[in-house]
Amino acid sequence: MSATSATPGGTAARPLPQGRRMIAVIVLIPALVALALWAFAWPAARTAPRDLPLGVAGSATATAPIQKQLAQHRGAFEIHHYADEAAARDAIEDRTVYGAVVATAQGPKLLTASAASPLVAQLLQQAVAQQAPEGTKVPTADVVPASAKDPRGAALSASVLPLALVGIAAGAVVTLLGLRGARAAAALVGAAALVGMVAAAIAHSWLGVFTGDWWTEAAALGLSTLAVGAAVAGLAALIGTPGIGLGGFVVMLLGNPFSGAASAPEMLPKPVGTIGQWLPPGAGASLLRSVSFFDGAAATGPALTLAWWAVLGLGAVLLGSTLKQRETAAETVAEREPALVN
Repeated sequence: MSATSATPGGTAARPLPQGRRMIAVIVLIPALVALALWAFAWPAARTAPRDLPLGVAGSATATAPIQKQLAQHRGAFEIHHYADEAAARDAIEDRTVYGAVVATAQGPKLLTASAASPLVAQLLQQAVAQQAPEGTKVPTADVVPASAKDPRGAALSASVLPLALVGIAAGAVVTLLGLRGARAAAALVGAAALVGMVAAAIAHSWLGVFTGDWWTEAAALGLSTLAVGAAVAGLAALIGTPGIGLGGFVVMLLGNPFSGAASAPEMLPKPVGTIGQWLPPGAGASLLRSVSFFDGAAATGPALTLAWWAVLGLGAVLLGSTLKQRETAAETVAEREPALVN
């Protein structure tokens, strides 16, 4: 299909000149590259803690020096106070904080959760060690450790892109095959369910990088896929095939780099981390961490986010089918009326 330009009044269209097409390609491709580099490289280059939830445990007198030292990292930490180490551990297991500094008689003790983010756990160790007296080693306890087979959390962060690609592909295939309405919705749900089980079989059963309940992990993986696939198919049902490109753009160039899967949402520039959690890749990564390592703690928010994307996407698929049927019926009636008049 050749590119066209509309004439005044929209009564005719003619192909764009070859020169204009060439200029459009020359300008568009660098613009897309610049956009991709901005989306992926800028958050990575600006990775640093921003209001990162961190606990301090102990009496107000004992924790005052610790809080004062942490306050020197302006804007880096959001401090939560706990009465003792047990309360701080509970907060870490509930995903309220990423770690905690406990004031003990022997000095500060650091609690971390590498399962929440290995990068954050390492950052907290460095921050607390820098504030300790020279020659003093700060004892550290990993309250919720990452899988022994994936201590750096690389497998979980690497799963974001494949799930996004599969979701986009599912929405595109359903659209291009001409599936509509309930059949399209059933195909998306069925494909997502199988993707979730296959992904869980690979990541949990074979690689052993996830340690939670198998079926819950499969459901989280499937819901992440469905959220993307339904959104892409829903956009395509409403605005046509350009909806595939729009959905892919949002998921790949915004959702993937803004997900915080490789670090943490609070490690990304504001408001990128927050935006990322509103999109399927970020919500999916957070949900997967919760069900795989924290027994479902803090899973409600990301699960609802993914569910809304899935419901709205499937609703758009059904709505698009209904509108198409009405449009076809109206065209049929319009074609019959002249024939009846004649």
